[in-house]
Amino acid sequence: MTPDMLATIYAYTAVGVGVILAAAGLGSAIGWGLICSKTLEGIARQPEMRPQLMTNMFIFAGLMESFPFIILAFAMWFLFANPFVGALKAAIGAM
Repeated sequence: MTPDMLATIYAYTAVGVGVILAAAGLGSAIGWGLICSKTLEGIARQPEMRPQLMTNMFIFAGLMESFPFIILAFAMWFLFANPFVGALKAAIGAM
């Protein structure tokens, strides 16, 4: 196991974590936009349904808000407890 191999693994993991976090942020933003736009469409069509639609919107918005935090936890796991380094050590030890 050379330092170059470890540096490569950590570099690729950092790039992967960046892509994961960017995708989570983008997905959350798109989800928020869709939730809010459909709620406003529903209120425009049936104004008397506003309380029920707003309640549903806040429930789904809370679910949408938890998604990036779950992804953040997985990304931090890859970053700080990198499983690929252990796999590299196991592969080198098996030789």
